[in-house]
Amino acid sequence: MSAEGQSAPAEQHEVAVYDRGAAVVQADAFENPGLPPHRPRQTDLHPVKERRAERQVVWWFLLSMVGSVLAIIAYVAVPIESGDMGTVRFNNLFLGLGIALALLGVGFGGMHWARQLMSSHEVVEERHLSRGSEKTRARAVEIFQLGDEESGFSRRSLIRNTLIGAIALVPLPAVVLFRDLAPAQDAVEAISNTMWKAGSRLALDPTGTPIRATDVTIGSAFHVIPEELKDLGHDEGYLDQKALASVLLVRVPLDRLNEQPARAGWSYDGIVAYSKICTHVGCPVALYEQQTHHLLCPCHQSTFDVTNHAKVIFGPAKRPLPQLPITVDDEGFLIAQSDFTEPIGPSFFERLGHVDPEHVPLSAAELENRA
Repeated sequence: MSAEGQSAPAEQHEVAVYDRGAAVVQADAFENPGLPPHRPRQTDLHPVKERRAERQVVWWFLLSMVGSVLAIIAYVAVPIESGDMGTVRFNNLFLGLGIALALLGVGFGGMHWARQLMSSHEVVEERHLSRGSEKTRARAVEIFQLGDEESGFSRRSLIRNTLIGAIALVPLPAVVLFRDLAPAQDAVEAISNTMWKAGSRLALDPTGTPIRATDVTIGSAFHVIPEELKDLGHDEGYLDQKALASVLLVRVPLDRLNEQPARAGWSYDGIVAYSKICTHVGCPVALYEQQTHHLLCPCHQSTFDVTNHAKVIFGPAKRPLPQLPITVDDEGFLIAQSDFTEPIGPSFFERLGHVDPEHVPLSAAELENRA
């Protein structure tokens, strides 16, 4: 390096330091350009075109009402024959067309109303702190009334009434469809009884192999179904009956089993059987913890104590799992003494009327609490 370079003044190597607060110059901000000039629409200039747009909106809403009715008629009138996929396609076709018309009619009618008839003046709303003062409330009412005046909701009675009619009819196809998914018989009766009966052998799920008491070891858990279920065809309600009758079979040490005197005969040598259907919302209780003898529902973590009549010790479930009374037959196979003595699954308000008092010898207060 030359001597001249070494003797360069120190000022040339200094770095300028700026205040971070002054790094942005406020004067550089662009000015508010304002709103573009308002361009009136044809419906604003010509009363004839305004009335025509109003009739178009009404026709859209009427089309929506017709679509809702057609969807219901198609679902009821177009039959579905078992094994004939052609009838399924026709039913889905007309049902889909009806629902599509119902939804599109409301959507297009609302958009056409907003674009052609409601006020089109552009406005700017400055940001401000939200406050709940009386002045703010009064201003909100004023804005609501102004919106009603600009949209013509109160003034255009024909549009308003057809909109209300279209919105009222749109949910009806869904109501008909979902209602038809329910079983033909009374829903309470449908879940009040299962395939379990006196003498039904407990069998492994899904093979249907009967279980001997000696096969159940301490700490093991078996997923169990009635032996008769294997002879039931899928077209005869196999899955429905399995969902009701599924049971978890567990063996715990006798010194850990805390049984009520009235239910002492419901187990056999420490082997207990409980419904697999959670009493919260009906999820399968399929997780068993061997050391604590707890059953866990994986959906919402309701936990049941197997050693104490499947009592709820954690989670949103409100009542224990229904217990299946069991014993053994002459050949050593585990069998049921009867069906469940109370409805399985989630609680419902009619449940108290379906508790069998002969098999559940509890006090009235305990019965109502469990219901």
